[in-house]
Amino acid sequence: MEEFEFVTDVEVRYRDLDPMGHVNNAVYLTYLETARVRYLQAALDGPLPEGSIVVANVDIDFRASIRRGHDAVTVGVRAANLGSTSVTLEYEIRAGERTAAVAESTFVSYDAEAGGPRQLPDAWRTAIENFEG
Repeated sequence: MEEFEFVTDVEVRYRDLDPMGHVNNAVYLTYLETARVRYLQAALDGPLPEGSIVVANVDIDFRASIRRGHDAVTVGVRAANLGSTSVTLEYEIRAGERTAAVAESTFVSYDAEAGGPRQLPDAWRTAIENFEG
């Protein structure tokens, strides 16, 4: 995970498991969301204003199952692209030494009053660029 500036552990809960003891594929989205929120809080040095972003796309490639016995997964997050209104993040989810999934998501800076996208705030762009080095 050295290629990621930000890495966080996310608890694997009993309710995440299906009857066969695997983490259900839909739960991977929750792991990504948890990591995305933590990444943005760290990069922007505080919480985002409520309703300020919406997720536009998520793409997950499943590589290995996460099974009962994993107390947590490790998720690496990095900014892949800063657009005019959006940010694309790349992720790696690891269960122990194995890569369980790689993913990409794009979120859009959102103006709740206008009901649509807005320019990515300059302060966010600068903070993410500085965070990524």
